[in-house]
Amino acid sequence: MKTLDRDLKSIQEARDLIEKAKNDQRILARMNQDQIDKICEAICKCGIENSKELAKMAIDETGFGIYEDKIIKNIFASKTVFEYIKNMKTVGIINNDKCNKVVEVAVPVGIIAALIPSTNPTSTVIYKALISLKSANSIIFSPHPGAKKCIVETVSRIKEAAVEAGMPSECINVMNTLTIEGTNELMKHKDVSLILATGGEAMVKAAYSSGNPAIGVGPGNGPAFIEKSADIHLAVKRIISSKTFDNGTICASEQSIIVEKEIEKLTIEELKNQGAYFLDDEEKEKIEKFILRSNGSMNPKIVGKSVQHIADMVGLDIPKETKVILARESMVGKNIPLSREKLCPILAYYVELDWESACEKCIEILNNEGVGHTLMIHSQNEDIIKEFALKKPVSRILINTPGSIGGIGGSTNIPPSLTLGCGAVGGSSTSDNVTPMNLINIRRVAYGVRELEDIRECAEFMNENKKKDICLEDKEFEQFSEYITQKVFEKLGI
Repeated sequence: MKTLDRDLKSIQEARDLIEKAKNDQRILARMNQDQIDKICEAICKCGIENSKELAKMAIDETGFGIYEDKIIKNIFASKTVFEYIKNMKTVGIINNDKCNKVVEVAVPVGIIAALIPSTNPTSTVIYKALISLKSANSIIFSPHPGAKKCIVETVSRIKEAAVEAGMPSECINVMNTLTIEGTNELMKHKDVSLILATGGEAMVKAAYSSGNPAIGVGPGNGPAFIEKSADIHLAVKRIISSKTFDNGTICASEQSIIVEKEIEKLTIEELKNQGAYFLDDEEKEKIEKFILRSNGSMNPKIVGKSVQHIADMVGLDIPKETKVILARESMVGKNIPLSREKLCPILAYYVELDWESACEKCIEILNNEGVGHTLMIHSQNEDIIKEFALKKPVSRILINTPGSIGGIGGSTNIPPSLTLGCGAVGGSSTSDNVTPMNLINIRRVAYGVRELEDIRECAEFMNENKKKDICLEDKEFEQFSEYITQKVFEKLGI
C-alpha cells in the first residue's frame, strides 16, 4: 500500500486534529468556571514542576539562550501568568450591569492554532495553553521545526496534567509532521477560529493572509533612550541585564541605545565599566557583514548566542568579561544591520543633540523595523516622558525598567504575556499584551430602556432649542442630559 507523501500526510494530520479539537471543545465550552480554573491550575503546576527539564531540552535542541533564564521564562509562563488570570471571569456571565441593564456573556472563539517559535519554545507553549484553556478554547500547536522535540514534549506533559484535571483529551494537541503545507492547512481551515502567531515576520504575514482571524507579533527592535536626567548607572545596568537575559531572545529587548550629546562621555564610560565592548571601525565592518545576509535578513547563527560565541564566529578579539557588544551608528535603514532587530547581545549606539532629535531618531528606527512594538525610556523628567508617550508609534513605552522583562509584564504591571500585540500601526489586530480576554467574544444581552417616541421627543427638544447640527453649550447640554435622564427614569418607574 502506497504511503502518503509528507506534505499530504501533514495536511491530513492537521484536518484530523481540527476535527478532534472541534468535538472536545464543545464539551469544554459547557464546563463551569471552577472546572476550567482547575484545568488551568494543573497546567500551571506542571509547567513549574518541569521548568528545569524543559529548559534543558530547549537549550540542547535549539542552542539559543541561557539555561537558567529559560527556567525563569518557563516559571513566568506558568506561575506569573496563572496568578494574573486565575480570578478572571471567562465562562458564562462575566458582567451584569444592573444600572444600564446590560448583561455580558463570555463566548469562546473555538479552535486556536498556535504557531510556536524556536527562540522561546517551551515557555510559549505553556503560556498559550493557559490563556486558551482559561477562555474555554481548544488549541493545536504548530512547532518551529528547529524546536520540535522540546515543543512536542512540553505539549505532551501539560496535556497529561490537564486531562487528569478534567480537560477533554483532544483540547490540546500538536502537529508532528511538519511541512509548510500542513501549517497552511491548519491556519486556513474553516473550523479554526483564531491564529496565535509568534515568530518571524514572514510567518506572521502568512497568518494574517490565511483568511482566519489572527493575533500576530511582528519583529521588535525597541530603542532605549537615556535622557540626561536619568540615573545613568542604573539605566545602563537595566539595559545590559535586559539584553543579556536569555542572550536577547525576547523580542521586547533593547536593540539600540540613544543618548543626548551632553551625557555621551558619561554613558560610554558607564557602559564600559559594566561590561560593554565598543567596536572600532574595522571590527564594526566585520560584524555588519556577518550578521546581515545577502537577502536582507539577519543571520540566524547569531540568534540567542553569547557575546563570546559571536565574537569567535566573526573573528573578533574581545575581553572575556564582555557582556554586550556596541557599535556607534548614525544611520537607519534595511541595509544598516545595527539599526535592525538583533536577537542577541549586540546593540547600536546613537548620539543625538537633544531629547527632541533623540525622539525623532527613535521614530525613524521604529518605522524602519519594529513599529508598534516597544520603546524604553530612562528619565526622571515627566514632561519628556509624556512627550514620548504622545508621539511614539509603539504599543508599550517602558520607563526606567529592562525592556525584555518589562515588555512581557515581569518588571511592570502590564499583563504578563508572551504575545505582545503591535497594534494597527504594526499590522496587528491588537496592541494588547494578549490575555484570555483576547480569546473570547462577548455576547451582550441588552434590555430596552427607552421607546421610539422618547427618541422622537429628544429630537423635538433639539429642534426647539435650535441646536440641530451644532454642539450645545455647557448649560444647555446639562439641561438636555437632565431631560433625557428623567424620561428614562419615568419609563423604568424610578
